[in-house]
Amino acid sequence: MTVQEVRLCGLLLQEHFGEVVEKVGTHLLRNGAQHLRAIVHESGISLDLVKKSLCVLVQHGACVFSSSRKGPGSPTQYLISCDRILRILRYPRYIYTAKTLYGDTGELIIEELLQRGHMTMSSVVKTVADRLTQNMEEGRSMDYSEVSSAFSKLVETHFLQRCPPMATAQTTDTTTPATPADPVSTTLPTPESFPDCYKVPHVTLIGRGKRPLSSEDGEDQRNAKKAKLDSETHGDEGVYWQVNFERFHLHFRDQAIISAVANKLDQTSSEIVRTMLRMSEVMTSPTATCTKPLSANEIFRSLPTSYNIARPILDQYLSLLVDDPMEFVGKAGESGGGMYVVNLHRALANLARATLESVVQERFGSRSARIFRLLLRKRHLEQKQVEDFAMIPAKEAKDMLYTLLSQNLAQLQEIPKTPDFAPSRTFYLYTVNQLPTARLLLQNCYKTVANLIERRLFETKDSKRLLEKSQRIEAILASLQASGAEPEQLTEVEEMITAPEKQQLEALRLHINKLDSAENQVDETIFILESYINSTAASTS
Repeated sequence: MTVQEVRLCGLLLQEHFGEVVEKVGTHLLRNGAQHLRAIVHESGISLDLVKKSLCVLVQHGACVFSSSRKGPGSPTQYLISCDRILRILRYPRYIYTAKTLYGDTGELIIEELLQRGHMTMSSVVKTVADRLTQNMEEGRSMDYSEVSSAFSKLVETHFLQRCPPMATAQTTDTTTPATPADPVSTTLPTPESFPDCYKVPHVTLIGRGKRPLSSEDGEDQRNAKKAKLDSETHGDEGVYWQVNFERFHLHFRDQAIISAVANKLDQTSSEIVRTMLRMSEVMTSPTATCTKPLSANEIFRSLPTSYNIARPILDQYLSLLVDDPMEFVGKAGESGGGMYVVNLHRALANLARATLESVVQERFGSRSARIFRLLLRKRHLEQKQVEDFAMIPAKEAKDMLYTLLSQNLAQLQEIPKTPDFAPSRTFYLYTVNQLPTARLLLQNCYKTVANLIERRLFETKDSKRLLEKSQRIEAILASLQASGAEPEQLTEVEEMITAPEKQQLEALRLHINKLDSAENQVDETIFILESYINSTAASTS
């Protein structure tokens, strides 16, 4: 775990859960697994606050606990997951993907589960139905069955999974924090470790979403209804659900490959690759280097009818994809009209390579990018060979090579002719190692996102008074409009913000939107690099 990862995790924890949780989380990131009393003693935070912070982290799956290595009777240890905290950065992308695939209902289901860590199906259905009903016209409401149907679809496609049941400890430690009644996992949940991970329970939930009671007189009625709801049973008590981040990542990976094929070739080629990925997504392991072989006949039958691709045309497209230098698609046999696979690892390597080349071009110019591409392709070259192949003057090529060398984007390898390593009798070869360079760029991306978050927090804090004033006025306007106020009253309230303040607010919102957009764009680069590094580790293990 690097300094940049710890810094970014601290900022994400502070923004989403507050300063106390950030201090506890950062302490665990820096010191590794610790028991409760050690955390309290070393962090200087009160026992009660540490317990509550650990409950929050466990609830969101960012912290796991287990018995100490010393054996039964030893204090429970808490270990925080850096990767799980970094997933917070991708929350908007998860929600947007759910909205694209399953509409507003899917979006709200994913949003609720991300906000609360894990929930029962009945709780999610009620909350989402109520939220959708609030935005509907008067007299209309959302049926629970529609939300349940969307929830089941998300489970069927593995975007949601059950939380594995908590392992029962042999002994109970008096220093263990008061964890919530929800079952929490002592290991990172995986479908393989829990056979019922994608089994939807039978929930007896009949009714429609309700609008919130806005009158003060309804406070007692609201409390009575809440007590009644708490006592109701729906048949899924003790079965908690969470978002399956790995399934979202597989979807993002497939979309990146499809987009790359569309940009390199055309839309029809990308649709063929999309069909192949869709057909093999159930059969292919998440860590596989390529998909399961598919025959040309199967691909032809599974293509969307709207494309009207004839069989000879499909064969031509498949041959074109196989012969393409990017090697996104490979041929695995001749039976069934030809057996084809999607080379997942090679596709990720090519995407990571294109990302590295783009970064070099943006930072150091097109000539440096030409040298960088040349070193990636030729592997080892002397300075004179670089000058000749890249067709760049000797002085400029030397400066560019030294610049890449100083930024650790290129390496210099010495090969002596004699054992004395005399410079006159030594070959000096420049090379680029893609994997270490990808790791270096990944750390730079973490640093960039942390800087963007710090800048956004500073901008928000600097204009805190103006933002609070704007929110108060918006709340007053909303209440006046709900009560049917006169237009003159609304205009009078709107004029409470002066013209210069409106300009300042507009400039601030524009600036924060740019920072948010930049965060999302950097996260796309982080995802490509992380996927490539993880895929390389899986293929070599």
